[in-house]
Amino acid sequence: MARLLIVHHTPSPATAELFDAVVSGACHPDISGVEVVRRAALAATASDLLAADAVVLGTPANIGYMSGALKHFFDTVFHVCADDTRGLPYGLYVHGNLDLSGAVRSVESIAAGMGWRREAAVVEVLGAPDKAALEACSELGAVLAAAVMDIAG
Repeated sequence: MARLLIVHHTPSPATAELFDAVVSGACHPDISGVEVVRRAALAATASDLLAADAVVLGTPANIGYMSGALKHFFDTVFHVCADDTRGLPYGLYVHGNLDLSGAVRSVESIAAGMGWRREAAVVEVLGAPDKAALEACSELGAVLAAAVMDIAG
């Protein structure tokens, strides 16, 4: 069975809504043969990443950067997994109340350094998530799960 790993930092009701939408999309009834593994960024390990066929990353934008929790995840897996995860499909959603560009740029920079391949457009959500934001997150989860389903054959 293929595995989609969702690594998230979900400290607020808004990020929880986005996370739930990603999970809902990844678990869509039309998608089969995909195990969806959810890990909080502070609990996700190199073993989780090495076992994944794709990853969705979720973070709030904190002071113009990704959350410290997601940065901690990258710090713990970068040298351990970088060579073994080249080409890994990934997706990203970011929530904040101000500018999201620094958070997006920081995650994309590390993902590029690891040789990952962005599979879908970044979902950027300013303020309270609306219906469009939740649908975009659901689609993000579905796209990554479908990519993994295709890998599983």
